[in-house]
Amino acid sequence: MTLTRREYHFKGRVQGVGFRYRCMTIAKRLKLTGFVKNEYDYSVTAQIQGEQEVIEKMIEQLFQEPFIRIDHITCHELPVIKNESSFDVRY
Repeated sequence: MTLTRREYHFKGRVQGVGFRYRCMTIAKRLKLTGFVKNEYDYSVTAQIQGEQEVIEKMIEQLFQEPFIRIDHITCHELPVIKNESSFDVRY
């Protein structure tokens, strides 16, 4: 198993629609770790760690969520955090 960590930045209708909660729910179901948080410009940032294919599955599922509309997404690789064990919503 090769772990990867990615930071995603989501823009669109991603605040006030349960986006962070859905991220956390999907990540936990897929056994991914990391965090998600709202930004002051009404965008959302998520750092997600796990197998690349599983992370991509999470992102696909987010695009299918009702009430959420992702208009723009950027992504870049980050160093893996060893021994990370949960996915959290940060405030």
